[in-house]
Formats: sequence, C-alpha cells, structure tokens
Amino acid sequence: MPKILSFLLCLSFTITSSVICTDEKDEVLKISTDAATPTGSDFTYICDPARYAKLKLDMKSFAFCDSKLPYNVRAKDLVDQMTLAEKIAQLGNHADGVARLGLPKYEWWSEALHGLSNVGPGTVFDNLVPHATSFPTVILTAASFNEKRWREIGQVVSTEARAMYNLGQSGLTYWSPTINVARDPRWGRITETPGEDPFVVGTYASNYVRGLQDVAGTEHYKDLNTRPLKVAACCKHFAAYDVDNWHGVDRYHFDARVTEQDMEESFLRPFEMCVKDGDVSSVMCSYNSVNGIPTCADPKLLRQTLRQEWNLHGYIVADCDSVEVMVTGHKFLNDSNEDAVAQTLKAGLDLDCGAYYPKYVGNAVNQGKVRESNIDEALQNLYIVLLRTGYFDGLPAYKALGKNDICTNRSIELATQVAREGITLLKNDGPTLPLNTATFKTLAVVGPHANSTVAMIGNYAFDPRNPGSPCRYTSPIDGFSTYGKVNYAAGCGDVKCKDASLIPPAVEAAKTADATIIVTGLDLSIEAEGLDRLDLLLPGKQTDLINQVAAAAKGPVILVLMTAGGVDISFVNTNPKIKAILWVGYPGAEGGRAIADVVFGQYNPAGRLPITWYQADYINKLPLTSMQFRPDDNQGYPGRTYKFFNGSTVFPFGFGLSYTKFNYTLNATVPSLPVKLQRFTHCHDLNYMANKTKPTCPAILVSDLQCGEYIELTVVVQNVGGKVGSEVVLVYSKPPDGITGTYLKQLIGFQRVYIAAGASQEVKFVFNGCKSLAIVDYAGNNILPFGGHTIIVGDGVASFPVQVTFH
Repeated sequence: MPKILSFLLCLSFTITSSVICTDEKDEVLKISTDAATPTGSDFTYICDPARYAKLKLDMKSFAFCDSKLPYNVRAKDLVDQMTLAEKIAQLGNHADGVARLGLPKYEWWSEALHGLSNVGPGTVFDNLVPHATSFPTVILTAASFNEKRWREIGQVVSTEARAMYNLGQSGLTYWSPTINVARDPRWGRITETPGEDPFVVGTYASNYVRGLQDVAGTEHYKDLNTRPLKVAACCKHFAAYDVDNWHGVDRYHFDARVTEQDMEESFLRPFEMCVKDGDVSSVMCSYNSVNGIPTCADPKLLRQTLRQEWNLHGYIVADCDSVEVMVTGHKFLNDSNEDAVAQTLKAGLDLDCGAYYPKYVGNAVNQGKVRESNIDEALQNLYIVLLRTGYFDGLPAYKALGKNDICTNRSIELATQVAREGITLLKNDGPTLPLNTATFKTLAVVGPHANSTVAMIGNYAFDPRNPGSPCRYTSPIDGFSTYGKVNYAAGCGDVKCKDASLIPPAVEAAKTADATIIVTGLDLSIEAEGLDRLDLLLPGKQTDLINQVAAAAKGPVILVLMTAGGVDISFVNTNPKIKAILWVGYPGAEGGRAIADVVFGQYNPAGRLPITWYQADYINKLPLTSMQFRPDDNQGYPGRTYKFFNGSTVFPFGFGLSYTKFNYTLNATVPSLPVKLQRFTHCHDLNYMANKTKPTCPAILVSDLQCGEYIELTVVVQNVGGKVGSEVVLVYSKPPDGITGTYLKQLIGFQRVYIAAGASQEVKFVFNGCKSLAIVDYAGNNILPFGGHTIIVGDGVASFPVQVTFH
C-alpha cells in the first residue's frame, strides 16, 4: 500500500497502562527506539489545506472537507460529486480513490485479531516497521475470563495501529475480531474464537472492540454515528459460520440448516452484543448460506437484524470473495454475476472484499437490476466510518504516535501476562507444581513444541511467507533456561509425529533430569482456517512419545499442551507418572516465558477452559455439519457445549485448578422476583414434560416486559491456601424443572479477582432478571418462564433459588 497520510513523528509516547505483574523481573529489551521519518507524502489527513494546495485543488470547493458540517452531509457530498464509474471503483477493498476530488486510494482490509498482522494488504511491514506485538490467540486470552485485560489488549493493538497509520504503513479499518461460537470441537478456527459460550464470546467481543475503537472521553456520545473511532473494528463472520472443510464439505458450498431457536440463542447473540454493547463499526457476513440463503444476500440478516433491530452504526463487508462464491459455489438462484451484486447491494452489503462489485455493479445498474441510490447508500456508510476515524480531519490525540509506540516493553510484558492469565492447570497430583529451583536444577524439555516459536502465535498474526514478525520470540526452552539447565530433545519431527525415530533421545533426556516437561499438541497443520479436524486425538506418535518419556523419567513429568481445540488425553489423566498437565493454547510470541513462569510458581495459574473437552468417541455420534445444539433423540445425536451436553467429558467447560484453594460464601438478597404485568401483557405457552405440571401462566415474552427487576448477589471468596492467586468466579442460571428443549444451565456472569493468601474479597454481581433468567423457545422467542429458577456459583459449590412470579 502506498505510504499516505504520514506524520512527522515525536520521539516519545507512553502508553498509559498499569504495571502488570509485580513479581515479574524487570527486563530491558534491546528494541530500536529511533523514530525514523518516512519518505513520501508529508500530509497528515485528507482535508489538510496544505495538502490540497500541493495538489493544486481548491479545498473550499469541496463541502466534504468542511468540518463544521455533519458527517452524513459530508459523506453525501463526497459521493454526490463522483461519477457512477468513480463510485463503483470505491466498492472493493482496494478503493481506487478519485484524484480530481483529492481522494487518495484506500485499502480497507487489515487484520488485528490478537495484534497487528501481516495478513491483509492494508498493513505493511518492512524495514521501517518490521515488528508488532503478538498476543496469545483469542482462545487462550478468553480463558483468563478477564474483561479488563481483553479491553486493554485492544487499546495496545489500536495504539500500534495508529502509529503504523501515521507512518504510512496501514489504514484505519481492521477486520477483527472473530466472534463465532465454537459449536463443535472439530472446527479448525477455534483458535480465533473466545470459546463455546455465546455470553462469553459476546462479552469478549464488546470489550476487545471497545479497546480498539474507543477514544478516551467519547465513549458515551449521544449520536453514535458521529462518535470518534481510534480505529474501526469489525465483528465476523455473520452468521452460523463454523464449518470450514470437513470430509469434502467446505464453507464455499455449505448451507447451514439452523432452527430459529439456535439462531437467536447461540449464533446471533455474540453479534448482537458486539453491535449493541461494543458499538462496533463494521460487521462481516460469511461464506456460508443459512437455510438456503447466502448470508451476504440475506436482507433479514443485514438490513432487518443488523441495521433496523440492532442499529449498527457502520458498514457491512463481505468475507473475501463471498459475492463470487454465491455464483460459483452456492449457485444461488442460478444468479449471473450482475444478479449477485444487485442482490447483495439491495440486501445491505456495503463493501466487497474482492473484485466482484467493481467488475459487475456497473453492468447491474445498466441492466436495471440495482439502482445508483443503493450504491450511494453503501458509500455513505463507508465514508461516515472513515470520517469518524479522523481519516479526513485527523485525530490530534494520536498524531504523535510513531515507531517508538510499537513493540514497547510494556506491550511485550502485557502479551506475556495475558498468556500467564490464560494458562490453565488441568492436573496437579501431589501437588507437584510449582517446581522450585533449589530441587529441580536440570530439566528435560522435550516434544514437538518444546522449541516452538511460529506455532505459538497461531493464525492471523505473522505469516512467515510475508515480511513482518513479532517483537521477539521466547520459546519454551528459552523460558525454562532461565530456571535451570535444559536438555532439549524434539521427540518428533513436527506435530504430526509420523516417525518414532526421534523418541529415544527424548527418553534418554528424561532419564537423568530432575524434572521432565513434555510440550506437545497441535498447530495450523491440524486445526486452521480451511482445515477442520477429523478426530480429537494427539496426532501420530505423540501418545507414544508421552508414554515412553513418562515411563523412563527420573523425576516428575509435566505435560504442556499447545492446542486450541480440546484433545482426549484420558490416558494422561490416569497415568500416575504424569503429575501435572497445563493447557497453554497458542500462547503468543512470549509463550515460553509465560509457561516457565507458571511451572516454577512465579505466577499462580487461574485460567478456565472456555470450551468443553470431549472424549474421542463424541465425534462418532454426530457430523460436524449438523448445526443444532440440542440433543436429537431421533438421530441419536448428543447435545453440544456445556449448555446441552450432559455426558462424560475429559474436562468440562470452566474447569481449571490453582496452586492455592478458595472457599465461597454466598449472600443473595432476592429469593423471589415478582414481575409486574401490564394491562396488555399476555401469557405465552411453553412446553413441559408430561410428568410435570404446567403453570397457569407458563411464561411472558420479554419484549412485553419492562425488565426493571434485578437480582443482587455477593460472593465472599476466601483464599484459604498458602499462595497468592486469582480466582475466576462463574455464575450460572438454571431454568425451572420440567421445561422441554431448554439448556441445562447458562453462564450469566463472571469476574476474576486477585486475593492474597489468607485474605478474602467480596465479589458483587447485579443481574437483570430478564437477561439472566430468560430462555428461547422453539420458535425463537425470548421468554421469561414462571417458577423456580436456580442461580449456581462455580461448579455447584453454592446455589440459591429465585422464584419468578407474575402479578
């Protein structure tokens, strides 16, 4: 991308984030701090008088540069001054600009899933900016259950993004985050998601988006269409997208058959939270069809749901080449190219990541299939977002950002701390962990991920085929080398581990070491975009490696699992030689340091699994392409996620151990929830089991209620162990007994608290009765059931009833 909108850089800037880990040794990083001024353009924003003078254009003649006018008026003026051909040339991700209006080219596509990325042409890494901070992949970050941290990551990423924009290395629109629910453990893109629970996914989305977008002091604008944006984020992929390529069924042809109940309850909820709570400025529609209609051509999803019901303040973009996929993959209505672009424009799709809009919209207009006014509407949506980012007028708060604000010591430390907070302790016999350096001086660090670097950053980070990389890497063996003498053996050539010839050196290393750490798992060759899993097992001969090393080891064996999706490691759980298990996701560029810090007790783990880990035979019971969450007795399909699956698991959702112990005491102030009905509020029917008595008034539509009733809950958490640590308090609701087709329980709130040894802390929750106790019926209606609901804390350590009555 050409170097445009470059700033002369100030030499210093401090990111206002707090110190992350007080017990962490300070480290001075050898990172360049020269603030090179790039060559190229010397203007700071589009509507800079000096820039227009240099272009020999009269800026006063362009009303879109009059900052006194409302954004919608300015956007309309800009679009109205374009010819039809000029308008069409702006509808793809690579917008051509209009030289005669002083409008430069713009690349809309950049990625910032867990840090700036070299995936997407809008962000360019080269000698000027070779690196950016790479955080853990989202699935591990979600395991921290730390809302504050999720927002803080977004703030750091957007600071680096504005710095790169000032240097002419990027745009201001980032197509992140991914907020699809991890419905099935085989899905290849679980690493990108915050897990299987719609509430957690939506909460993560709104916090990360707020971190990316919010300009300090402008979070509560009355007119959200004019609210300034630090950068513009994008929640994707809308909707019911979670099949990539499974046994020959790919996303370019897949039609997701989804019930109204599942759509409302699970697939749409994170997006609704992202739009309403996060005020995201863009949503991306997905490749798949839903019930026969490609999502990018569905006016119910785009116009009715996103714009009218949820009031999206921004634009809608297609996943790359999705419009083309309608024609070549789905063959929707046997559309021509012109039919496809006309349908998507009229459905509400503003921007095409691809070339279909620029190539075929003109013909569609000439053929009378779409109006120029549809194009105008799309472009105005796009330019209002760019106006809000300061692309036209500048944002003074960020003009000083430059090279010094990328890869700062604080951002690298934050990335490390995020990994520490997400790491989840799954087993700790003895307890064996944490290790101490006085006893465990020699370490065998073995396994295909023992020297991992690139694998730790997952996808949508830094593709090694393109320029750019993280600030630095700290591999597991690098991390453990700070605690003891490391004897490294790979054990396998890669994670597929097809050859057993490398196992013996790993066995020999374990025979003499004080402790053995086996680092195994998956990587993007097993689970990735375009690649769904076929089983839930460790690949190849990794199981042989683990068993043989454990059998020979002199000291305790710790298994470290680097995966996104769950793995059936039941054989490890029952192996007495393997004393401890840590799940570390894909922990980011500093993952090795974070893992070692947890193993040696510099950090007490408090991560909780954001997905269910199923036993291996689970996937033999239902296909990935079956979209329903609830059990299907006719087909013999089990339920999906903790909300609907009640069978045996390897590890359940929300599971995680600590080096200390916490006790809970519960104080609830609302044992009943009387709901006042209005004159025109009527009862709603609800199906009950045959052996249960249905209430006279089974339920009320939430839309018919004022929803002013609240439940207050205080949980006193006491650290009764000997180590300081954090605890994640999870709160669930359970509907009245006897209702058919509803969930077993659902998460309604969570908090992460830090408590010193021997101390206690009050954790307060306030729940809206409608939001926390409502269910979705078979027809997709949100309803509040009459009767005895239950609030459950943690895995059932405490609970109390809430009686909902209508009067």
